[in-house]
Amino acid sequence: MPADIQRIEKDQLACWRIRYGDAEAVVAEQGAQLLSYRRGDAPPIIWLSEEAAFQSGQSVRGGVPVCWPWFGDLARNPQPIQDSYQGSQPAPAHGLVRTIDWVMARSDSNADSVTLLFTCNANPELPGWSHAVELSLQVCLDSKGLHLSLTSYNRGETAVALSQALHSYFTISDIHQVTVEGLDGCPYIETLEDWQQRQQQGDLAFAGETDRIYLDLPLRLSLLDQGLKRRIMLETQGSRSAVLWNPWIAKAQRLSQFADDAWQRMLCIETANVMGDAVQLEPSARHTLGVSISVETV
Repeated sequence: MPADIQRIEKDQLACWRIRYGDAEAVVAEQGAQLLSYRRGDAPPIIWLSEEAAFQSGQSVRGGVPVCWPWFGDLARNPQPIQDSYQGSQPAPAHGLVRTIDWVMARSDSNADSVTLLFTCNANPELPGWSHAVELSLQVCLDSKGLHLSLTSYNRGETAVALSQALHSYFTISDIHQVTVEGLDGCPYIETLEDWQQRQQQGDLAFAGETDRIYLDLPLRLSLLDQGLKRRIMLETQGSRSAVLWNPWIAKAQRLSQFADDAWQRMLCIETANVMGDAVQLEPSARHTLGVSISVETV
């Protein structure tokens, strides 16, 4: 099956558009951020805000931002990750690579798939973070779905502590009509209520703002959408944690690049290495955080 790979522009951002069969994905060089993914005439699988701004130096709302070498608020990370940052400026949320340009280093296509490899020179380009870690993101499309693989390689002489996430936004019909399967019995941290530790009972449905860190997860989760009559399946690699997030009504009105009612049409299931699932990367070691996304009708 022939693949079509083109370099395109979205306002200030250079991007790569990949077409393979009925699938299309767009990846920005800035942050190696996947901006969109869809198959055929069906609604997009990955959600991109209607108010997304494609501006240099500013992460785009939606898609799959890469959060690295820490996730979220640095102060909420384990101490070794906090200690790895020595910058003079306050640590930005979700790390240091979301707004720097990556390089599309290689593209390969054959009868079965098309793959793009993006690389980021983490040292010395990251201010306040001096570790010799090579970072790459592989984006692959095949007949089964979309596959993202974020690989960190420690070529230094000391161990490096990391937290990270593929911060995936998914398109849904209506937040009231979706459930997340595979979480039953898993411990989670309820960040909206003093970071209390709790345990999930049954599938997760939504009735208000959600910001939870799930731990000890199985390798497969799924997002059942009764409105769109589909199930989005996530198969993970190198991850036992995920962040589930929906801002709901009040917070949506405070978010940038986000329509007041957009909370109804999106849900983040962020494949991660956070909290106790953080990565200790020894010298000469590699770690790959990956997620494969496929869809079935229900």
